[in-house]
Amino acid sequence: MRNFNYIIFVFVFTFTINISSQEIKWITLEDAVYLQEAAPRNIIIDMYTNWCGPCKLLDRNTFGNKDVAKYINDNFYAVKFNAEGNDVVNFKGYTFENPNYDPARENRRNSSHQLSQAFRIQAFPTIVFLDKSSNLLHKLRGYQTPKQIEVYLKLFTGDNYKKYETQEDFQKYFETFVYEFDSK
Repeated sequence: MRNFNYIIFVFVFTFTINISSQEIKWITLEDAVYLQEAAPRNIIIDMYTNWCGPCKLLDRNTFGNKDVAKYINDNFYAVKFNAEGNDVVNFKGYTFENPNYDPARENRRNSSHQLSQAFRIQAFPTIVFLDKSSNLLHKLRGYQTPKQIEVYLKLFTGDNYKKYETQEDFQKYFETFVYEFDSK
């Protein structure tokens, strides 16, 4: 009984810390797709590399922002993916890997992962938005501040993006957008 209480305490303590610090709950792409089956949500993928300075800034300044983290956790399945890493990923019936990966170059430029090639990622960081069926919605290239990413997060939450059918609709959305995220 004492061990059981200790386990419950550790679980509650860990859960409380995660909620209060508002860190994004990153999962694998396979897990995100699996979770979509039971509880459909759009997916957000942070395509980064280990050597990328703007990727580190995005992590610290944007994904570390409490409003951004809370919004992503509440509305998306969040995936962090090393676009030059060595993970094997099964997605949409295909297996993606990095056959030319060089472990000696882990923190320097390495070969491109097949999944990043499939998404045609050409710059880092790139944030990829997938719909509830794991189809590509949009690729957002480069560093984004909390306010810059807020526009896209709210656009690609659920089916919001379907309201905007023309370029004029999108332009009006961007021009009239009311920012709510704290920039700190």
